[in-house]
Amino acid sequence: MRVIKAKSYQDLSRKAANIISAQVILKPNCVLGLATGNTPLGTYRQLADWYRKDDIDFSQVTTFNLDEYVGLAPDDPQSYHSYMRRNLFDMVNLRPEACHIPDGCAADLSAACRDYDAAIAQAGGIDLQLLGIGSNGHIAFNEPGAAFEKDTHVVTLRESTLRANSSFFSDGCVPRQAITMGIRLIMQARKILLIAEGPGKRNALHRALYGSISAEVPASILQLHPDLTVICHVEEDT
Repeated sequence: MRVIKAKSYQDLSRKAANIISAQVILKPNCVLGLATGNTPLGTYRQLADWYRKDDIDFSQVTTFNLDEYVGLAPDDPQSYHSYMRRNLFDMVNLRPEACHIPDGCAADLSAACRDYDAAIAQAGGIDLQLLGIGSNGHIAFNEPGAAFEKDTHVVTLRESTLRANSSFFSDGCVPRQAITMGIRLIMQARKILLIAEGPGKRNALHRALYGSISAEVPASILQLHPDLTVICHVEEDT
């Protein structure tokens, strides 16, 4: 495990983008696992800026996102499909057919989960997985108590997660279920990059990295990953 303390959010974003761009440059046809939320936004802006400057080429890259809300159509502005288009997919030369996000509107959600796992396997697995961390220690939408051995599955979100994500919804009404990549699948990524921003993440990050490994802190399982990089800016600005 390598822990890098960033000087600012901008510094965190640039450092994270450096690691992702190095992966793409060294393996142009790599498979990236992508995250949503506030923390990755600066990283995506930096990658888009480097793309505009011809410093990075995404034309051979394949992506798989961690999760999607159940019941939100891909064109819903609050969906993670829309988030990714706004913040990365439409800003770089990723092929639309190479960008994968779970189908939260599938008639058979269990089949959609199995299909997602199969698509990742067919792509050869994830080379680099980008993760954030929730204030309760969740990764993707794997809430405290989630079984470590799960692959992609449907989850009912905790109240703390609903509150944390309510700012993304104009009416504050967050869907109560989501499809999420499971912890076993996340741990199968060859490299993991965890980014954490803000004092509200400090306690969760400390428990995840230095506490006992427990399903009550899902991110704690990352201690067992052989190639984990953590970039954090979780102290109060002075």
